[in-house]
Amino acid sequence: MHSPRPLIEICVNSVESALRAQQGGADRVELCENLFEGGTTPGAGSIVVARRHLTTAGLMVMVRPRGGDFLYSDLEFEIMRQDVRMAKELGADGIVLGLLTPDGHVDVPRTAELAALAGPLPVTFHRAFDMAADPFRALEDLAGLGIARILTSGRERSAFEGAALIAQLVRQAAGRIILLPGGGIHERNAAAILAQTGAMEIHLSANSRQASGMTYRNPSLHLGSALYPPEYEITLTDAGKVSAVRDAAREWYTDGL
Repeated sequence: MHSPRPLIEICVNSVESALRAQQGGADRVELCENLFEGGTTPGAGSIVVARRHLTTAGLMVMVRPRGGDFLYSDLEFEIMRQDVRMAKELGADGIVLGLLTPDGHVDVPRTAELAALAGPLPVTFHRAFDMAADPFRALEDLAGLGIARILTSGRERSAFEGAALIAQLVRQAAGRIILLPGGGIHERNAAAILAQTGAMEIHLSANSRQASGMTYRNPSLHLGSALYPPEYEITLTDAGKVSAVRDAAREWYTDGL
């Protein structure tokens, strides 16, 4: 059964961002680390503190041992099993994961094992789906496993560009599994994506950069890759951006009734 209004899920990189997302009216947060790499498993401390302070927004926890592809070694899969157990024990409302085989299909046995470990919590299959060789087969595999939702940009750089495929997938799913558009969504295109896809949930990051509070700064040293944000800048969820997307989605829904 659909929600009476579109649901907003915010991908967050910290507890501070999770609370900002909640302040902006998010229905759920997806707690990760290393968003620059597409998100990896957050630490136990972040899960505990997020659970303690989130009162109105649901807490989804990413389980991904590293950036890069979604083909995992036996050792990495062992880590994922432990991380699913940890997230569940620490109070997560759901688990986010994704595993593929070398030929680009859903790794059905391993996904089934992790979903069973997560149960009864719902599982979202993340944008590993967009790297699958056949999205229609992948949807059937995931629906057959009882996965709750699929996060997808429609195999394009943004959900707006992939809206036609997402709409096809929504029709194929026929209520068996939720399609969650994500990728490049903001207040100016959220309503159009909802209208074009038939989805009733959307996923976005809604980030802004904030200057560090450091007054002393070493100008001759940068600790990370040149591609990463500098040490004296912090990426955080912007509650105002979350509110703007929420309002755009609700206005579209009301106008469409």
